Amino acid sequence: MEKFLEQSLEAEENFYRLEEQRLQAEDLRRETEHTREMHMLQMLGQMFAGLATSTGMPSPAPRSTRNSNTGSSGTQARPFGGSHSHQTYQVDYASPSPPAAPVIERTFSLGGLAHRSMDMLPLVKNTIPPLTSKKHKGQDGRVGVIGGCQEYTGAPYFAAISALKIGADLSHVFCTKDAATVIKSYSPELIVHPVLDSPNAVQEIEKWLPRLHSLVVGPGLGREDKLLNNAKVVIEKSKARGIPIVIDADGLWLVSKEPSVIQGYQRGILTPNFMEFSRLYEAMHHQPLDSTDLRVTAQQLSIALGNVTLVLKGEEDIITDGNHVFTCSQEGSGRRCGGQGDLLSGSLGVFSHWALSSSLNATEGMNPTLVAAYGAASLTRQCNNQAFHKYGRATTTSDMIQEICVAFKKLFET
Repeated sequence: MEKFLEQSLEAEENFYRLEEQRLQAEDLRRETEHTREMHMLQMLGQMFAGLATSTGMPSPAPRSTRNSNTGSSGTQARPFGGSHSHQTYQVDYASPSPPAAPVIERTFSLGGLAHRSMDMLPLVKNTIPPLTSKKHKGQDGRVGVIGGCQEYTGAPYFAAISALKIGADLSHVFCTKDAATVIKSYSPELIVHPVLDSPNAVQEIEKWLPRLHSLVVGPGLGREDKLLNNAKVVIEKSKARGIPIVIDADGLWLVSKEPSVIQGYQRGILTPNFMEFSRLYEAMHHQPLDSTDLRVTAQQLSIALGNVTLVLKGEEDIITDGNHVFTCSQEGSGRRCGGQGDLLSGSLGVFSHWALSSSLNATEGMNPTLVAAYGAASLTRQCNNQAFHKYGRATTTSDMIQEICVAFKKLFET
């Protein structure tokens, strides 16, 4: 039976691989057509500029679409094999020398200045794969959640079910044996593996890694040494495969004790609240956090961690990779019930896969993990706002998850 299952899984992977090649060839054709159209538009622009010059009108100076501090000299792109229905690339963002005084290069706010609020959302929309009848199960995302123990069963469920509702096709939870039955009882849609505390936990999880597009580590993990060590080894195995890794909750406790587990990994995303952020900052800088300007300290922490993307949750979410700093002030509410961070981490698992599997044109050269983080933060805050309008003080994370469909449409499909 086990041999039959292995053959079945191998056949499924081969099918996906061939389908991906076909879709990538089709996207390459469309990309070529798009390039040709852009070239024609540039020629027209030059013609109009020449006409303006001949009539004595000064032609506008060419303007770069990138900030001068983030030129292409620090960025390289190379093909990357994902299962997204776009031509895919892996982008290496060179770690810059730490600036003498970190600067907020660009800040966007959905709840503040309306004329600047849409600059990031189009990039998020560009990375969302279309729903077509030509796709097959698994192509739009297979997400794994590492967490879930006897005390904490809700957090991994919230993260995994959020990933499904946002658009992932399959959602796995790798938890302890005691937590598995409970998590299974919450939803039949989740694939639950009771292996996290088994003697061969790493081997049991590692065999699933080739089939996962992203990993969320920390929801409901707990702080037992055995579980933390297993999570650490799984992170290392995932890094070797280039899998996007979102770290939250007790996963951040692990990072504060052993920063090297994620330091310098450009596909890593951390989602701390203020207390978790303070702990990480003090672990990296060996001094108390100065909370006078959290944008600056968030940028400093990202740089210290090798330019991993950081989402500091708060009144406004601060998103940075050390090179750029964004704020997401999409209106939420004053309700701060437990579990909202799990909705964020689960959705970020999906958005990170989509963004990293998109073409460079989709994100306009922006670090895709920043685009993914902005999308996930915006969606979480919108869900909070919608649920609060219905339930007020009684709002819970379950209410927020029920708002994902409407919130997603409002932000990304209108």
